Amino acid sequence: MRIIGGQFKSRIISIPKGVDIRPTQDKVREAVFNILGDVNGKKILELFAGSGAFGIEALSRGASHATFVDNNFRCAAAIRANLESLGIAAQYYSIIKSNALTSLPGLPKEENKFDIIFLDPPYYRDLAKKCLINIDAYDILSPIGLVLVEHFKKDIIKPDLNTLVLAEERRYGDVIISIYKKRYDKSEDSCLPGNV
Repeated sequence: MRIIGGQFKSRIISIPKGVDIRPTQDKVREAVFNILGDVNGKKILELFAGSGAFGIEALSRGASHATFVDNNFRCAAAIRANLESLGIAAQYYSIIKSNALTSLPGLPKEENKFDIIFLDPPYYRDLAKKCLINIDAYDILSPIGLVLVEHFKKDIIKPDLNTLVLAEERRYGDVIISIYKKRYDKSEDSCLPGNV
């Protein structure tokens, strides 16, 4: 698998062997980063990280830090090997070998919320919905952050959320990227520039 853009463009990263993962296709990853635009200085969380392709792509494009979460030791080892092969210093990433759902309560820090959260869970297990509910409950997304969920077109993701709202969906063949952001609060209008 190749990195598409940024400092490490065209460099190869390896996929963990002996693990049933479904790497995000290059065209979908490229489309996602076209949607995101400039990720320079952003804090990234990649759940169900697999090879770490999304977080590594973000670091290549200037993200300030990436946190990778995967419960498979082969995936955690592959992510570390990929980062080290690129010479990315340990201060720019964290690797958490844990279940994506149970790891979330330990992640939120008021001064260190994530700007972009990406998850590509196994299909047909309702994991995307459960993760969104937990992300919403533990409030780990920055006020202007985005949550991107990659899922199969037939997977229904309609969770009842308090702080997150579906902003848009993009379809790429059988894959859908659902994009969530913080719910807009009209009470904040008085703080916007130009309001008196």
